[in-house]
Amino acid sequence: MTTVTTSSTTLSLHPLICELAEVIISHWQNYLELSPYELPDGLGYVEGKLEGERLVIENRCYQSPQFRKMHLELAKVGQGLDILHCVMFPNPDYALPMFGCDIVAGKHGVSAAIADLSPANPELTLSNDYNQALSQLETPSFSDQRELPEWGDIFSDYCLFIRPHTPEEETLFLKRVGDFLKVHCQQANQSQPGSTQQREFNRQGQEYYCRKQQQNDKTRRVLEKAFGEAWADKYMTQVLFDVPNL
Repeated sequence: MTTVTTSSTTLSLHPLICELAEVIISHWQNYLELSPYELPDGLGYVEGKLEGERLVIENRCYQSPQFRKMHLELAKVGQGLDILHCVMFPNPDYALPMFGCDIVAGKHGVSAAIADLSPANPELTLSNDYNQALSQLETPSFSDQRELPEWGDIFSDYCLFIRPHTPEEETLFLKRVGDFLKVHCQQANQSQPGSTQQREFNRQGQEYYCRKQQQNDKTRRVLEKAFGEAWADKYMTQVLFDVPNL
């Protein structure tokens, strides 16, 4: 089994990001059989400049029998912007949703925190097993719910998108993400590979999810400013939201 840690990061990040990274890694390590996943050359650790500020991106990637790629990205822009981005891409042989979460933190605190188990099928529906497990979770209450983007039809009814204002709300967010991860890993371990037809069904759903996420103009604009259009497109399509092979 691959041993993974978050303590090796060279970045000084917002405490909530550090805590969330620990939650993610610990669930991966406790529930899944991990092995390394190789990113394209030169894209594991990246440095650039954004409006005169140093931009650093650290990527960690793993895989397991049920997940073709588990990606955790930590990024820092100068002293004013910290980012965590994470997606678990299912192996198309398994009918599993897409776990995703993001945190954006600035000098004035966390401006955005999102987590979801998004359907990865053309019908955009979670399975009965997932619906049953998620409906049994305690639903936290937050004072500042944010609106999903226009392309956000990929997100489930359980999607949490907030701006936390207190340490208590940050703790509730961490617990919610941990609950999502526990359900997801348990369901993955109980799942079985499907038929060739089901695999194509799963692949189409995952491709739709990735195409929608690639429409995130905010992410693309930041990458284009720092590294240029060609590099940004390569990073968006090969690292952040790559489409599974046939």
